[in-house]
Amino acid sequence: MGLSTAIRIKEISPGLKVAILEKENTVAKHQTGNNSGVIHAGVYYKPGSLKATNCRSGYNQLLNFCNKEGIRYDLCGKLIVATLREELPRLDNLYERSLQNGLDKVKKLPGEAIKEYEPYATGLAALWVPYTGIVDYTEVSLKYAEVFSERLGGEIFLNRHVTNIISNTNHSEIITRDGNYQANLIINTAGLFSDEIAKLNHPQLNVRIIPFRGEYVMLKKAKSYLVKNLIYPVPDPNFPFLGVHFTRRIQGGTEAGPNAVWAFKREGYKKTDFELTEFFGALGWKGFRKVMMQYWKMGLGEYYRSYNKFALTRALQRLVPEVRSEDLDSGGAGVRAQACDKNGGLVDDFLFVEDKFIINVLNTPSPAATASLAIGQSIAEKAVARF
Repeated sequence: MGLSTAIRIKEISPGLKVAILEKENTVAKHQTGNNSGVIHAGVYYKPGSLKATNCRSGYNQLLNFCNKEGIRYDLCGKLIVATLREELPRLDNLYERSLQNGLDKVKKLPGEAIKEYEPYATGLAALWVPYTGIVDYTEVSLKYAEVFSERLGGEIFLNRHVTNIISNTNHSEIITRDGNYQANLIINTAGLFSDEIAKLNHPQLNVRIIPFRGEYVMLKKAKSYLVKNLIYPVPDPNFPFLGVHFTRRIQGGTEAGPNAVWAFKREGYKKTDFELTEFFGALGWKGFRKVMMQYWKMGLGEYYRSYNKFALTRALQRLVPEVRSEDLDSGGAGVRAQACDKNGGLVDDFLFVEDKFIINVLNTPSPAATASLAIGQSIAEKAVARF
């Protein structure tokens, strides 16, 4: 988000001096570099929402960027499969949303037609979404960085961990562990730590970022024939995640998952990762305690699959019955920055908190990677209007 926003600012107003402060030694180290690499089409999102409008616009902008810059992608399409009768009305609803979001090539399939697209998948009915694709978002981000710094004259400062922001009447001073910087406007796209940065100017901030780890396994190469492209379940409207699915990677191989579990550290990619302050910081947030009360049964199920390979296998067998636990190797993990409000609501759409000195980007869930150039354009327009 920071890279795409910086690009768009320089394109709109080349004379502005723009810098990116990145706490890591390279870009795309966290959410961007650890996601499943899916180019989302916009099937799931409420028509007219920021998610829906930015996804459709960002989808086209991303493909144009990849074509221009020679970045490999594959519009391989995906199946969304209903395996239970109670999922059929939800599948119909997704189809209607697809049409309302301009995806007129989405097709409804009866159960017997599923195997034409995925020979080893099974279900009562499905949607075929030909728009969906796969890409390497780390490669995209590195190209964003090149465009911003080498062609548009922007600056990227790596290893700059922000510790404080001091604002006065004219500008803000950003304090980092390796130097201070002055700015007339700050745009906070810190992802998993975006709320901590926002609290430097907004100590009474009424949302917190709760980290959820998504854990994947990989299909063994000998079993890769079981999945041609992407196979997803019909999402449960009572749960804020999409459910376990199969995704072919542009780099090769097919991953399955994820489990979605509360991570005990914001950048906790392993089960053993734990940070005391962050753990009790999440528990101390009233809104998150309400979330835990609301979703405790589903949460326990996610943890059970996290520690029990056979339970994960059973979940995957709903979509592809021939998958066996011995077909699965350990995979990677990503951590999602999920904004949670004080009333226990998991913020579903993009969320911005602004004042004179800073634009805080506090919630950019999926499809933010797909929609990055469109969201970046919106943020850039907000920013340039200040000048």
